[in-house]
Amino acid sequence: MSKQLDRKIKKSIHFTLTKATHAELRVRLFRMGLSMQEVFEEFSQRIAADMSDTIDILEDIALKKKNKEIKKFSETDAESIFSAIESENPLSEG
Repeated sequence: MSKQLDRKIKKSIHFTLTKATHAELRVRLFRMGLSMQEVFEEFSQRIAADMSDTIDILEDIALKKKNKEIKKFSETDAESIFSAIESENPLSEG
């Protein structure tokens, strides 16, 4: 497959951010005239190109995860999030 054709085929990804992180990211990017799509595409390309500054960030994240400074959502976190969504849902009958 040619690189030209490969660049036109898109792959959708889905992940979650904390509400505060998402808000701050949106504000920062808006002020710079950037979209999240543009930023994550560029960051992904830099990882794929093995750019040292980006790899340094990944190594820092991996170290934090190894040292348990970064953790996944616990089951109770997920339950709390779903409860909050449910309680604020204008379509619910409650």
